Amino acid sequence: MKKVLLTALIAVISLTACGQNSKKMKTLVAYFSATGTTEAVAKDLAEVAGATLYEIKPEAKYTAADLDWRDQQSRSSLEMKDKSSRPAFVKDLKDADSYDVIYIGFPIWWYTAPTIVNSFIEAYGFEGKTVLLFATSGSSGIDGADKQLHAQYPAINWKAGKLLNGASKETLKAWVGATAN
Repeated sequence: MKKVLLTALIAVISLTACGQNSKKMKTLVAYFSATGTTEAVAKDLAEVAGATLYEIKPEAKYTAADLDWRDQQSRSSLEMKDKSSRPAFVKDLKDADSYDVIYIGFPIWWYTAPTIVNSFIEAYGFEGKTVLLFATSGSSGIDGADKQLHAQYPAINWKAGKLLNGASKETLKAWVGATAN
């Protein structure tokens, strides 16, 4: 009888421990989108990942003139030249600490992430959290942004980012599945 009770107790403890380890990860898809391209991908990614969607909204919206990369005095050009630039954004993300996995999306500007992404990361921290970058771009890859942000914020548990130009929901599902481990 003692053996049966001991075996049952061990089984209950084991199942309880397994249940605690299999808690559903809370996921956030945060994105900055100046023209709507990154926003479209972010919405699909949040849907397939079962994640909360959050827009990183600049306090002062970018105009077409602000985004003119050919104008050396445009807002985006000046921000990207100054690596210490931290554009203000609307800080309204609730319970940022409750997320286990954070996807951060943005358009590639000057081969890297717009500096508003640094503003977002520094405002909420994410130390010890799993963070994945995703980007959209007309001609550049995500490697520069990956390397730069990983180096700037070493306390974050980074996973490799991905360029998601025109990604289908199937592609997004495969990426989310591959990065879940």
